[in-house]
Amino acid sequence: MSSRVRDTTGQMGVAPEFTVDPSLLDAISPSGDRGGILLGSSSNGEPLTVSALRAEPTRIVLAGGLYLARQFALRAMAVGAWIVIATGREQAWHPIQRSAGMGPDGRPSPHVQIRRLSPVELPRASENAPLVVMHDGGPTPQDLFPPRAPWHTTVYLLPYLHPQASTVANAADLVLMQRLPAGQAELAGRIWNLPQQMTHQLTTLQDDQVIALGRNLWQPIRLVTTTKEQQILGPVRRGD
Repeated sequence: MSSRVRDTTGQMGVAPEFTVDPSLLDAISPSGDRGGILLGSSSNGEPLTVSALRAEPTRIVLAGGLYLARQFALRAMAVGAWIVIATGREQAWHPIQRSAGMGPDGRPSPHVQIRRLSPVELPRASENAPLVVMHDGGPTPQDLFPPRAPWHTTVYLLPYLHPQASTVANAADLVLMQRLPAGQAELAGRIWNLPQQMTHQLTTLQDDQVIALGRNLWQPIRLVTTTKEQQILGPVRRGD
């Protein structure tokens, strides 16, 4: 039986099963378990998945680079989520949009939408079509797309930790952190009240390592990338 990251309800983080077009699955070749979003593997090589698509509004903070954010978007898309990317750097997200393929009208698939960093009407989230908003708005994001409904998850991409992001960080149901410089690790320790050993560990992570932080959760994860994801994203790396 696979190991799993716990979600913030205290239950094992197994997501329900969603449906997705087979051609999309073939395009990105996801490595997941049912409806769970696979993050990577444990030190023993066991797959670790997280229930990031839930029957309640969910906030995730991703303190790291574009590689991890784009891989998360691919994995969410692979289990049937609609993806809205709010960003000021649209070109950086075009590979994710292209990976979803084209619609019947010859335009990019509506399953992945790239929007500006301004309030817009979002697709309606539902159990059959969960919604993930990737908020790529810098280290001090405005809360433009807060999750308001079940099956709506907002992921805040923070390229680095900033004191002014502490409100967003503290409100997160799950935090995914890549390697941090010493000063940012100390800030993470203050934001989440981490013991010194954990704070130091954040400075020693390899490029392919992530810490999943949540309520009663501290889980080191090694990123695993499929061949087709490598073709879309390139090699595993800390930032862009």
